[in-house]
Amino acid sequence: MRAYPHLFTPLDLGFTRLKNRVLMGSMHTGLEEQRGGFDKLAAFYRERAEGGVALIITGGISPSLRGRLTLHGAQLSFPWQLRGHRKVTAAVHAAGGKIALQILHAGRYALHPFAEAPSAGRAPISPFRARAMSERRIRRCIADFAHTALMARRAGYDGVEIMGSEGYLINQFLCPRTNHRADAWGGSAANRRRLAVETVRAVRAAVGPHFIIIFRLSMLDLVEQGSALNEVIELGQALERAGVTLINTGIGWHEARVPTIATSVPRAAFGWITERVKQSLTVPVVATNRINTPEVAEHLLASGQADLVCLARPFLADARFVAKAEAGTPERINTCIACNQACLDRVFEGERASCLVNPFACFETELRVTPAAPAKRLAVVGAGPAGLAVACTAAERGHSVTLFERSGEIGGQFNFACHIPGKEEFAETLRYFRQRLTETGVTLRLQTEARVQSLANFDEVVLATGVRPRRPAIDGIEHARVLDYPEVLSGRVQPGRRVAIVGAGGIGVDMAHFLLVKPSPSLPDWLAEWGIDMTYRAPGALMPPRQPPAARQVWLLQRSPGEPGRGQGKTTGWIHKASLRHYGVHLWGGVRYVRIDDEGLHIERNGEAICLAVDHIVLCAGQEPEPGLLPALQRVGKRVHLIGGAERAAGLDAQRAIRRGTELALAL
Repeated sequence: MRAYPHLFTPLDLGFTRLKNRVLMGSMHTGLEEQRGGFDKLAAFYRERAEGGVALIITGGISPSLRGRLTLHGAQLSFPWQLRGHRKVTAAVHAAGGKIALQILHAGRYALHPFAEAPSAGRAPISPFRARAMSERRIRRCIADFAHTALMARRAGYDGVEIMGSEGYLINQFLCPRTNHRADAWGGSAANRRRLAVETVRAVRAAVGPHFIIIFRLSMLDLVEQGSALNEVIELGQALERAGVTLINTGIGWHEARVPTIATSVPRAAFGWITERVKQSLTVPVVATNRINTPEVAEHLLASGQADLVCLARPFLADARFVAKAEAGTPERINTCIACNQACLDRVFEGERASCLVNPFACFETELRVTPAAPAKRLAVVGAGPAGLAVACTAAERGHSVTLFERSGEIGGQFNFACHIPGKEEFAETLRYFRQRLTETGVTLRLQTEARVQSLANFDEVVLATGVRPRRPAIDGIEHARVLDYPEVLSGRVQPGRRVAIVGAGGIGVDMAHFLLVKPSPSLPDWLAEWGIDMTYRAPGALMPPRQPPAARQVWLLQRSPGEPGRGQGKTTGWIHKASLRHYGVHLWGGVRYVRIDDEGLHIERNGEAICLAVDHIVLCAGQEPEPGLLPALQRVGKRVHLIGGAERAAGLDAQRAIRRGTELALAL
C-alpha cells in the first residue's frame, strides 16, 4: 500500500494539475533583495522542486513602492525585473515543479515613511505612521496587483498568491480594527471586503483563465475588532465568484499576542478552522501552520479538514521532505522544530534566512558536500549538536569518522531542551541525527571517555566537548539547597514548591517553564490558555485566556537592570515572557546576590535587602567552555579543531554549533 495515499493523490485544477497535495508556503529569505540573490533563489527553489513539492509559493513581493515591506524591499513592476524572476521559474520548471509569486502589500506594516493603509495610523510593530489611502490610491493599488500578476505570468510563474491575511493591507481593509472609513471601502462587511474581491477580479482579468490564483484568507485574525466567522466565510464565497483557484489559510496578525507558528504551538493546531471554512466553499482549501510531518499532513487530508497542505519552514529543514515521505522513509526527514532562530528571527533582523537544523538552506550555492580528497581518519569527541554535525557531514564526504561520547546517549545539551515544555520537537533532531549516523557509517562509541592514547592513530581530532555550568561567586554557593540546571532538567533532583532561578538567559527561561508548565497540553487546553475561542463567538476568535494553575512559586532573577527575558528570539521571546506571566513568575532584574544560607537567598533589589525563603536555588548563570583534551593533544602535536560550546560558550547556541560543525566538515 502506498505511503500517505491522500498526500500523494494528484489534484486536477482544470487547466493544470498538481502532482500531489503539498504546497511550499511563502517564506521571505532575504535573498530577494541581495545582489546576485536570484541565482541563489533559483538554487534554493530548484532543490525543493527536485524534492517533490507540487507548488512553491515565493516570499512576498510588493506590487508598488508604497507596498514594500522595507524601503529597499522586493518589488515586481518593471520589465527589467523579469530577468531575475525568469531564472527562478526556469530552475523550478526544469526540476518538474510549479511556482507561484506571492503579491504582498505591507500596508501599515511597511517599515518606511511611504506607508499607506485604509485609515491613518501606526501599527504596533512599525515606527512609521501610515497615511490613509484616497479613492484614487485604492484604484491604483488594485491596478498594481493586476499588473504585478501579469508580470509574474510573463516571468514564467504558474500563478500568484494574493496575501490577504497576517495583518497586511488587504487584511487591514477587512477589519474594523484598522478600517475606519465611512466611504464605499469601509463600514459594512461588504464594503470592507471590496478591495479583496476587486483585486482578485482585476488579477483574473489580467492573467486570463489558465493561471493559478491563490488567496491567503485570514480565517483567524486573533486580534480585537477582527473579522467575524460569517464575514470570513462570505469573503471566501465572494472570492470564489471573483475567480480564485485555491484558498489558503492565514492565521493571526503579526501584532497578535497569540503564538501561531512557534514550537510550543501544537501540531496542526488550526486545522479545525480550515475545516469549518472549507465546508462553505467549493474551491480547494489549504491547511497551514505547524504541519511538520507527513503523518500530520496525511491526517488533515484524510479527515477532510483540508484539500491540500501548506508547509513552509519544513522545507528549510529538509528540501526532500516530500520525496522521503513518498518513498515511505519518513524517519529520514530532517524535521522542522519551529524554533524560528535561523529563519524568521534572522529575516526580521535584515539577514539571510537559513535553518538551525539544516545550515545548507538558502546557502545552496555556497555550502556543497563534495568528496573528500584525501579521505582521512577523523575522531570527533562529543556527540552534542556540533559533534553530530561535523561527524555526519565529514562521513558523508568519505572520511572515516569515529564519534566518542562519554555518556550513554547522543545530543549533549539538546537532551535538556527536549524536556522543556513546548520544546518537545527538539527530540526530532536527535532522531534524525541517529538515522544519519547509521546512514553515513559513523562509528559511534557511547560511554567511552576519549583519551590522548586512544586518539593517537587518527589524522585529525575535533573536540566538541561542550560546556559546563558556570557557578557564580556568591557567598554560600555550596549550600545544599543550591542546584545546577543539569541535575534538575535530567530529573535527578526534584525542586521544592518555592524556587529562585539565578540567571534569566535562555536556560533560566527554559528552567522556569520546566518547573511550571504542563508538557504537551491537549489542543483545547492550549487554545484556552492563549484565549482562542473555537466557537468563534467574538470577532477575531478571542476570549479571556484561562489562567493555568501554578505548581510552584518561582522567581526569575538577573543582575542586569530591566525585566528578565530580554535577548530572547524576536519572534519567540515575547511568547516565553507572556507564558511566564500567565504562571505568575516574579521577573526581577537589577538584583545583587548577597549570600545563601539556611534562611534562603539573600539579595538586594532597588536598594532593599530581601531574603527569598525558597526551598531551592537553581543556577542558570551561564556556561563555560569544556575544552577537555585540547592542551594535552596540542602538546603531542596532534592537529585539533575546537567547535561548539567548547570553542565559545556564550549562550547555548545550537544554530552556531551545527553550522560551525558543518562548515568544518566541508573544509576538512
